[in-house]
Amino acid sequence: MIVDCAVYRNGHRTEDPVDFSDALDAARAAGDSFVWLGMYEPTEEEFDLVSDEFSLHPLAIEDAVSAHQRPKLETYQDSLFMVLKTIGYHEDGHAVSTGEVMIFLGDCFVVTVRHGTDSPLAKLRAELEKQPDVLKHGPSAVLHSVCDTVVDHYVDVAAELQTDLDELEASVFAPGRAAVGTAERIYDFKRQLVACRRATAPLQEPLLRLAGGSVPFIEEKALPYLRDVADHLAKANDQVESLDRLLSDILSANLAQVSVQQNNDMRKISAWAALVAVPTMIAGIYGMNFQHMPELRLIWGYPAAVAAMVLVCILLYRVFKRSGWL
Repeated sequence: MIVDCAVYRNGHRTEDPVDFSDALDAARAAGDSFVWLGMYEPTEEEFDLVSDEFSLHPLAIEDAVSAHQRPKLETYQDSLFMVLKTIGYHEDGHAVSTGEVMIFLGDCFVVTVRHGTDSPLAKLRAELEKQPDVLKHGPSAVLHSVCDTVVDHYVDVAAELQTDLDELEASVFAPGRAAVGTAERIYDFKRQLVACRRATAPLQEPLLRLAGGSVPFIEEKALPYLRDVADHLAKANDQVESLDRLLSDILSANLAQVSVQQNNDMRKISAWAALVAVPTMIAGIYGMNFQHMPELRLIWGYPAAVAAMVLVCILLYRVFKRSGWL
């Protein structure tokens, strides 16, 4: 659906037109204006009306409607098309969710399409309307603001994930922790980092192209600001990469701890098995029904056999205890 549509002249919002068709005509007639059309999860029928008015490319329209796209930048004859993935962090469940923002940029218009409920752009228009010095630079200013807001949110989410990872690392080395439950948390965290990397890593190349100055419909004055956004994205990528490496180390440490714990358990089982095996062996020998066996008919034979069992068991227990097997 269409969330908002307005014509901006010299950085200020003018009186709302009847529809986006009238808004586009008014912007083109004024010369120093542009139209900003915002849409949220539009249907194919709704986008058909917009595409006819703004002469958008069919392939870009298909991507904008279906969503689930990789971050990219495409240039067409009449417009520029860019896809960004947004990231949302939920503190209650310590989970990451993703959405998408598509941007169509032309000579005097910008169309933004949002997918997902965790987009940080819901209040961007209102914030920009308080900054006419920014909006007066036209669609390039909107593109920069969208990219800057999305990338800054990457950094914020990476900081939240760093806090969660510190807690996870502490729990891995905490005494008495459940190894199986910790492994599940590590793999769940790994999936969240993969979602972040799918959003941040592919965006580096499109942003560098924008900042390079070889893309149409981008004002030269916006290039330094776009390079700054690219630097922030590089920082976010470094944070996500470092989190991923640290998580891999934590997983290796957890698996090593599980292996060590299993070895300790096996040593304890072996020690107790040895303690049980000695009296079983003595009792087995003297339980055999043979006539000519040593001490079989002596009065002190039974006490001696029991005493031997107890003595050997005590000796083995002290040996195993001293070596750390028990």
